[in-house]
Amino acid sequence: MKRTITNLADGRELIYFDRRDDADRSAIDRRTLDPRPVASELRYDPLTEEWIAIAGHRQTRTHQPTGTAAECPLCPSSETRSTEIPAYDYDVVVFENRFPSFSENIGTYGEVGGLSEVRPAVGRCEVVCFTSEHSSSFSRLSDAQVELVMEAWADRTAELSAIEGVEQVFCFENRGSEIGITLAHPHGQIYAYPYVTPRTKLQLGAASRYKGNLFADVLAAERAAGTRVVAANELWTAFVPAAARWPFEVHLYPHRQVPDLAALTEAERAAFAPLYTSVLKAFDGLFGVVMPYIAAWHQAPVREGRELAYLHLELFTIRRAPEKLKYLAGSESAMGAFVNDVLPEEAARMLRSRVDH
Repeated sequence: MKRTITNLADGRELIYFDRRDDADRSAIDRRTLDPRPVASELRYDPLTEEWIAIAGHRQTRTHQPTGTAAECPLCPSSETRSTEIPAYDYDVVVFENRFPSFSENIGTYGEVGGLSEVRPAVGRCEVVCFTSEHSSSFSRLSDAQVELVMEAWADRTAELSAIEGVEQVFCFENRGSEIGITLAHPHGQIYAYPYVTPRTKLQLGAASRYKGNLFADVLAAERAAGTRVVAANELWTAFVPAAARWPFEVHLYPHRQVPDLAALTEAERAAFAPLYTSVLKAFDGLFGVVMPYIAAWHQAPVREGRELAYLHLELFTIRRAPEKLKYLAGSESAMGAFVNDVLPEEAARMLRSRVDH
């Protein structure tokens, strides 16, 4: 793998990840861009003990251009059009988000009164372009291309974890207009948070109270039961959790406990690729329509609870039937109390029947 670092016109960092050592990455950003925004505010909610980012500058971010490559800011540049990627082709690209929720560009922040503490939202937000092919998707990537994306994820996890003030790194993909994506080009994002996220705190708290290795025991129990296993190979297992929140939800665990993507071996990354794309294809095959989904890598925090954490991917969709979506209504949105309309065992059976073994 070749890794090349350059900068965009406003100073943001861009990194090319290439399979070829002779890839030419000398192209420069020809655009004139506005100055980068200062970091958002973080405001503390004393009732839930959570930090909320207030990012007003994100109201002006690019929102659902025509959907064609001719208007896409994530496609390669050309002689007549400059995009976020200066090169005329690329394999995988990572760059700093132009409209970040978290940033190292610190401004000044005043008091807001009440019981809320305010501090800068220190961190970093990056965009990961999985392929230069605008009409492609993650499920259609070759195994080699998936491995290159994983190399990029691992690289960025290690680099962003070293930023002063960063407490957790989160790699994820939003796919589908129903999910709320603003750009259709196959891409994901990486958030480097200045705090440990609420979901991770809940999981690590449960793991610390459990008499044994909670994540490993969940994996072992699902493999032993088998009824909710969707697909598996010698190094990974994909299963629907027994208490799934979403209509179709699959968790992918490596068989070896590691804290984050950077700790995976070359063999583990290679084994992940065909298993994961087969699960994504099963999602799309369920109803014969493109399935909206969120794919979320759960990694260990930078400092706390690393010995308890267990890297895994949680994949879920809001589609529950061909023409029906699961909306987060009162119970879920207001109280965080989920109601799932699809029996997890039935979801696993449906997905298993679509997996290409």
